[in-house]
Amino acid sequence: MTTHTLHESPQPSDPAWTQTAPAPAQPLPYHRQARATGHHRWWRPLVGTGVVFVGVTLVMLVVLIGSEIAGAVLDRPRNDDGDLVWGGIGDNALALLSIALWIPVVLLAARWVQRRPAGTVSSVAGGLRWRWLGLCLAVALPVAAASLGISLLLPESEVSGPELTWAGLSPFLLGLASVCLLVPFQAAAEEYVFRGWLVQAVGAWCRSPWVAVIPQALLFAAAHGWGTPWGFADLVVFGLITGLLTIRTGGLEAAIALHVLNNLLAMGVMSAIAGGLASEETAADMNWMMVAVDVPMVALYAAVVLWLARRR
Repeated sequence: MTTHTLHESPQPSDPAWTQTAPAPAQPLPYHRQARATGHHRWWRPLVGTGVVFVGVTLVMLVVLIGSEIAGAVLDRPRNDDGDLVWGGIGDNALALLSIALWIPVVLLAARWVQRRPAGTVSSVAGGLRWRWLGLCLAVALPVAAASLGISLLLPESEVSGPELTWAGLSPFLLGLASVCLLVPFQAAAEEYVFRGWLVQAVGAWCRSPWVAVIPQALLFAAAHGWGTPWGFADLVVFGLITGLLTIRTGGLEAAIALHVLNNLLAMGVMSAIAGGLASEETAADMNWMMVAVDVPMVALYAAVVLWLARRR
């Protein structure tokens, strides 16, 4: 119901009859959400990015200190370099946890530095759209499974060969449990930093989606380390496609879904292999055949998600 305040009605000769009502403001696209509340200043993305960098460093330091304290209490052994030895499962869990804690850092930076609702990092709706996330997960599952399955059949697959040894039921279940618990937050955290914060930080200055997604894609690939040129290219393409998908769908849900299932299935398989979770290899170490499988699968996923988004 609309409420009105009683005023004297204007006559046809009054200027009010000839005035045109202002057009409603157009909603801002995802990469421009840092400007949504009117508090944007040119320096806020710079200061906020510095806060995110410092915050990420601090939370990783907190995890490291916590690990040292726990290791001292439990009298854990150390390697020749003096580092605590938690085993493949434990070291992998600590690494995943240290990345997962990036999420609150990004949300606090958006709220405190940019003075906007933290949920605008998640989507233009002001928070994660859970039904849409569930639909994207349903699309991502067969795509990620097919990509992993084909890569396992490649002649130069890194997980093939005589070194494949069953980890044992207990190590497998423990490793799988840690992966299922932490990977969704770890993968989502990377999306919040790269497709979320960095896209919106650049987008606060530039209207072009391409200008907003290119820097984060390069930084995303660099953050995984330098393995092979093919692996670096694959990560850049992943960052570009998921970045544009984020802007087109208005939120991080589609990127999170694909990233989570890619990592979850890959690490789930590695947890079944003795010493699999201790491997330091990442997507940056892909060979050209794996890239030839992965890139079309990511593009296929993006096409299906965009089709569903148009229908919705």
